[in-house]
Amino acid sequence: MTPPAPATLPQVALRPGRPPVLSIDAPDDASTWTAAHAPALRALVAEHGAILVRGLGLCDADQVGVAFRQLAGSALLPDREAFAAREAYAGGVYSSSAWPPNQPMCMHHELSYALTPPGMMMFACLTAPADGGVTGVSDSTAVLEALPPAMVERFEREGWLLTRSYNDEIGASWTEAFGTDDRTAVEEYCRANAIDLAWQSDGGLRTRQRRSAVVRHPRTGARCWFNQIAFLNEWTLAPEVREYLVDEYGEDGLPFNTRYGDGDPVGEDVVQTLNEVYEAHTAREPWQPGDLMLVDNIRTAHSREPYEGPREILVGLAEPQKLAGVPSAGGPGVR
Repeated sequence: MTPPAPATLPQVALRPGRPPVLSIDAPDDASTWTAAHAPALRALVAEHGAILVRGLGLCDADQVGVAFRQLAGSALLPDREAFAAREAYAGGVYSSSAWPPNQPMCMHHELSYALTPPGMMMFACLTAPADGGVTGVSDSTAVLEALPPAMVERFEREGWLLTRSYNDEIGASWTEAFGTDDRTAVEEYCRANAIDLAWQSDGGLRTRQRRSAVVRHPRTGARCWFNQIAFLNEWTLAPEVREYLVDEYGEDGLPFNTRYGDGDPVGEDVVQTLNEVYEAHTAREPWQPGDLMLVDNIRTAHSREPYEGPREILVGLAEPQKLAGVPSAGGPGVR
């Protein structure tokens, strides 16, 4: 018997300042269409770094979960070490991160501070906001080439430090981030994942981990600027938010902050340069209900812009990657 021919797709629209968009006629059944076209869609992600599929008509969490798992080809990953809380749905589907709608989520690679980050992210739009709320994307190889060489050299040599002070007010609590209220389980996870930790007298938790800022793409070998140095740094916060947090928790108690790998502070000028380069390489396409976006999480950073009105984006993580050259935890000890 002759095997069926591979499913073909329409031409991808490539426009300056926009992500690649694949517009399709609404299928009778989204899951059947996704199953038939999964290999072709994954090939488009490998080619472009990200692809937005328009016209699929995804409309609820169950349908999205089926599509995500078909595209992943395996079970979806649990969301561990999240910097902000997410609502969990069945089968590894999550809501977008709980973040104030009037505050941007600057460019970052999901869980770039984890030892085993996801290689692919999937987004599905159930409700598009009235204004804003774009999930921008940015090619990390282009960003790396555009950054000042001296800045890249230091971060590539030292890596970067992420410090976190978990509390119940800002960002994910430690129970949300680690998926447990068992301190022993958290300690075991941190030991296994090169994270220094210290429990606080008030029941809070502080952690510190050192990671590579530049990595090799596991498939292509290309050097990628892969981190969350800018997004999780104190200078990316709105000035009034930073002032409040410093007054409330102190410089060492910020919910999250980033430093050079040797523990030196990252200056406001460095964060500004990073965000300016990201902005110059950002591609945007407003969400429409039913949209699906697939992102190569190593090659492509993503962001979330401020918005007005209801917005419901579901997220799936897949393809765990054990990246080479990740430093062990380092820098000054956490206390």
